[in-house]
Amino acid sequence: MALGITYAILFYLASVILVAGVVSAVLRYARTPAPLVIPTTPAPVTRAGVAARMAREVVFFESLFKGSKWSWLFGWLFHFGMLIALLRHLRYFTEPVWWVVMMIQWLGIYGGMVMLVGLIGLWARRVLVDRIRYISAPSDHLMLLLFLAIAGSGLMMKYGQHTDIVSLKAFTLGLVTFSWQPLPVDAPLLIHLSLVIVLMLVFPFSKLLHAPGVFFSPTRNMRDTPREHRHLTPWAQHSPATDSDQS
Repeated sequence: MALGITYAILFYLASVILVAGVVSAVLRYARTPAPLVIPTTPAPVTRAGVAARMAREVVFFESLFKGSKWSWLFGWLFHFGMLIALLRHLRYFTEPVWWVVMMIQWLGIYGGMVMLVGLIGLWARRVLVDRIRYISAPSDHLMLLLFLAIAGSGLMMKYGQHTDIVSLKAFTLGLVTFSWQPLPVDAPLLIHLSLVIVLMLVFPFSKLLHAPGVFFSPTRNMRDTPREHRHLTPWAQHSPATDSDQS
C-alpha cells in the first residue's frame, strides 16, 4: 500500500505542475502582442478561413507536409498513435467505460505500435539527416528517448510481462475518487508510470508546449488583411508616432 500512496502523491504533484505550467504558458502567449500582420501567405482573409487553416494544421500538419514528407509521415504517425493510445487508456479512469472508448479498444492496441514506429523514424531523422542533426540539441534526443521508453514499457506490459489490469484500474479509479488503492508491483508497470510522471513534470518547461502554442502563432491565426485594416497592438495605439500619423 505504501507504494500506491507514493505513486498517488507523485501523480497529484505532477498533475498540479502540469496544469499550472500549461495555464501559465497559455496566459503568457495570450498576452504577448503581435506587432505585425505576418501570416504565412497565401493566407485566408476571413475568420472562417483562419479557423479552417488552423484545423488543417492541427489535424493534418499541413505546413509540415509541405516542408518535408518524411518528417510529416513519422510525425503524424507518432501523434495519431499517441492519441489513440491515450483514448484507449480512458478505460482505466471511467466506470462504466464509455461506449466510445470501448469501440476503439481494438484500435488502441495498434496505437502504441504506430506511435513507436513514428518515434523511431523521427529519431532516425535527427541522427541520419545532417542538417537536422546539426540543429538538434541534447534535449531533443532525450525527449524522443522518453517517449520511446513510455511506448516501449507500455507494449511490454501487453506482450511481455502482463500486469494485473483489475488491480491497476482500481488504483487509477482511486486516484480520481481520492480513495487510494494498492498498486501492482510489476517492473514494466512501475517503469511506465514513473516515465509518465517525468513527462508530466517536464512538459510545461519543454518544446512540448508547441501543442498549445500553435494556436497562438501569428503566422497561422491572423488574417491576411493589412491593406483593409491597419493592425495596431494595444501598447502602440497611443504612442507619439501613432498619434502623429493619425493627425
